[in-house]
Amino acid sequence: MNRVLKVALMSGLAVTLASCSTVQGMLPFGLGKNNAPQATATEGQRISVLEFEQALVPSAALSGRDFFIPGPQAAIAWTQPGGNADNAVEHVIAGAEFTVAWRRGIGVGSSRTRQVMAPVVADNGRVFVLDGESTVSALDAGTGAQAWRVNVKPAESARRTGFLGMGGRSDGGGFGGGVAVGGGKVFVASGYRTITAIDQASGAVIWTTPVDVPIHGAPTVSGSRVFVVDVENQIQAFDTATGRQDWSYRGIPEPARLLRASSPAVIGDTVIAPFSSGEVIALRASTGQSLWQQVLSRTSRTSALSEIRDIAGRPVISRGVVYAVSHSGVMSAMDIRSGQPKWAPLPIGGVNAPLPVGEVVYVVSKEGELTVINRDSGQIYWTRDLNEGRVRQEGGMFGFFDRTVRPIWSGPLMASSRLVLTNSDGELVALDPKTGAQTASIRMGGPVYIAPAAYNGALYVLTDKGDLVSIR
Repeated sequence: MNRVLKVALMSGLAVTLASCSTVQGMLPFGLGKNNAPQATATEGQRISVLEFEQALVPSAALSGRDFFIPGPQAAIAWTQPGGNADNAVEHVIAGAEFTVAWRRGIGVGSSRTRQVMAPVVADNGRVFVLDGESTVSALDAGTGAQAWRVNVKPAESARRTGFLGMGGRSDGGGFGGGVAVGGGKVFVASGYRTITAIDQASGAVIWTTPVDVPIHGAPTVSGSRVFVVDVENQIQAFDTATGRQDWSYRGIPEPARLLRASSPAVIGDTVIAPFSSGEVIALRASTGQSLWQQVLSRTSRTSALSEIRDIAGRPVISRGVVYAVSHSGVMSAMDIRSGQPKWAPLPIGGVNAPLPVGEVVYVVSKEGELTVINRDSGQIYWTRDLNEGRVRQEGGMFGFFDRTVRPIWSGPLMASSRLVLTNSDGELVALDPKTGAQTASIRMGGPVYIAPAAYNGALYVLTDKGDLVSIR
């Protein structure tokens, strides 16, 4: 199974098979069956339960219709995992030539016990990245030259070599985390249960605040606060100057989650928190007071993975609407003030942030299907299977026990009139935003599970091996 879809079984997520009627029917000698008299269905019209599963259908009314996309704007800063605090960057000037400018190793890549998960951020002529061992590096955005490196792993954790009880004591999810920039500081969230502020210019550590639970997602900075969501579905707000916790809010606990983690979105005095329970909760950024909540959950009988409700893609705030996608198969557009849906939720399950641009919203499903949605009505213009021609069989012997491999996609980003995405096959792919047709691609030299960032005319792609690639 691809790394992005591995479930961190942080507590007992168990399924009692004997209680399942489907499994009972497979047991021999009538074991597990209820011996009580059973009712017999009368003859009549039989209706398949699968008919109740919604499907994405392009709108006949939108067939052949064009849509507006605004021109690109300069990206003079990319300070947050989603570009800015509301995670809404429509169209940037970046990677116009679509060629590799430079490539630099930033430290430790992913392995069985560690993961490269943090999106790239950039500001004041530097790019900031986090490797698989919680080392943050500042690189010159133009050349890739290293300015400084700081490891934020606590000394106690550094002495432990075990992972998940193998070879020593577990660090309890030491991988993950992320970076954000604001007010001359680089803020680093860590799976090693710390939040750290580093001077952006010198790399000097300003403060470190321990927390009780690992943080697998990147922080979001807005005003005088930095916001993080931990693995127990608690959002915490810290003072950017002192590291003191201002407030916290706990959602519904949900042990089943994806490895990929999300970040809050902030606009004004409203913060939107995504949780692995499928909850999207709006809170006052100043006090943590709850304003509204919605649950993006859709039960499916066709896939056990669809029961995972995690919102692993960042929620996006654009023109007064919050766009969010859950893994279980719900995409919703909600009014920022009331939380009321703008249009009927769509049956899209994904792990990426939606991309509102002009009159449309782009979103990539976990199956690799790119969908273009009318921003006002929620109707579908078209869908494209990004994995067409990329699906393959691997791992078998003599043709037996093969597994079907579908690349995992990250993005999209609209850059210089292209839709740009990365995938686990190690490609950076450019698509026509009006048709979805592929127009270019570049091999990255390793799998990529993180969407590209844009800054000062360049695209930045971080591979799973720990290489940062600049695209000019």
